[in-house]
Amino acid sequence: MSGRTRKLKGKSIVSVAKFMTEFNLGDKIVITPRAKNIGMPHLRYANRHGIVMEKRGTSYVVEVKDLKSKKLVVVSPIHLTLCK
Repeated sequence: MSGRTRKLKGKSIVSVAKFMTEFNLGDKIVITPRAKNIGMPHLRYANRHGIVMEKRGTSYVVEVKDLKSKKLVVVSPIHLTLCK
């Protein structure tokens, strides 16, 4: 984790409201990793756009396009923001 946390320096502000954010199926989101490790995706998916496919417990399954293939990533709502 030492190499990962250096890249997340200055992004450690996490509020309870961010953790309780609800998303609907089909919402377009952006994966923005924060310094909280719970449900954090790999940093290769940082700033990637995706679509919410399903809710799994308190996390969400997001479909992300990686080159020509589509991948499913399980991400906590702390690391997701709605696409504008």
